[in-house]
Amino acid sequence: MSQDIESFNDEDDEWLSELETRAIDLEKDLFDWRESRSRELSESVYRREAVPRSGLRPAEDSMSPEQADSRTSALRVAPRTDGGHGRAGTGAHPHPAEERTRALIDHGRRSADRARRSRGRKITIVTAAAIAIVTVLVLVVFRNSASWPPSVATVQGEITTACQNPNIASEPGQVNFACGKTTSQILWIFALMTSTDNPNYTDSKTGREGLEPITATQGGEVAWSLDLHHPYNPYDPVDSIAVAARAINNIVGGATLTNAKGSPAVQPGLESSPANCQQYTGSSAVISRAGFPNVCAQAVTSTAGQAALAADVYQEWVVGATAATAKDVSVLFENANDPGNPDVQAILRTLPGAG
Repeated sequence: MSQDIESFNDEDDEWLSELETRAIDLEKDLFDWRESRSRELSESVYRREAVPRSGLRPAEDSMSPEQADSRTSALRVAPRTDGGHGRAGTGAHPHPAEERTRALIDHGRRSADRARRSRGRKITIVTAAAIAIVTVLVLVVFRNSASWPPSVATVQGEITTACQNPNIASEPGQVNFACGKTTSQILWIFALMTSTDNPNYTDSKTGREGLEPITATQGGEVAWSLDLHHPYNPYDPVDSIAVAARAINNIVGGATLTNAKGSPAVQPGLESSPANCQQYTGSSAVISRAGFPNVCAQAVTSTAGQAALAADVYQEWVVGATAATAKDVSVLFENANDPGNPDVQAILRTLPGAG
């Protein structure tokens, strides 16, 4: 690109120089013509002065010598001040060509100044444009080169397997936010934020374990509803993700359980609250059915609404999670396809093991 700019400046300079040269040549030709014309006029005056006195009108012959001298002196030109070339009738006023020459010497050629200023403006504009383009390219390259940690791709593949379980949706409302086509990123974001994608994660203080950390007791209870057809293993990433998905869907859509007396016990979810539905969907309307938890009448489809719901789920999933951490979850959720986002990069740098 710099070569194109240099070529443009060289061609522009040559064109402007050629115009200046032509202007100088024209000024010289015009000045020579004026000088030649002035000399012709001066010579004609000299010839008139040199005519014999006998050529004067009769009235002049009859004049006294004093009168004749007075009359003749009135016809003579002003004293010559140009080195021998008199100019009739010019008096003390310099010739326009001399004024032009003096102006060029004192002030320079205005057209040349304008050309230089114009050339300077062009160079400034081109330079500023080049800097702007380079800045944009650097930002684009940086954002395109940024990526999620390599472990995220591994977890995404495991999510695809885990979400094939037909019992992932909440019961009985069949809410499936965790494995939704546009919302399943909540699973790998939770894994990244809680265990940094470590399937062997263990927190001795809380007893949580696995890729999607959960206590062994809670994990076993949720796993029972998934009908895994094999013993639940919290350190198996697919089992851990499947349990987390069902738990997340219960948090969102609620659940109906059977109590010790055999009666249904409805557990409300986040969508059971009209205020929450207003935040997630823009409408506070809810659907109420006997034996079912209430759910939002409108589907949660906007990215902002889904991100807000993900943040609320995280605070329910991770007991004691701060509002700031929940906000980070919503930022990662909204920018799941833009790891180069500055806010995303700032959050990733705070995770354990970040370089």
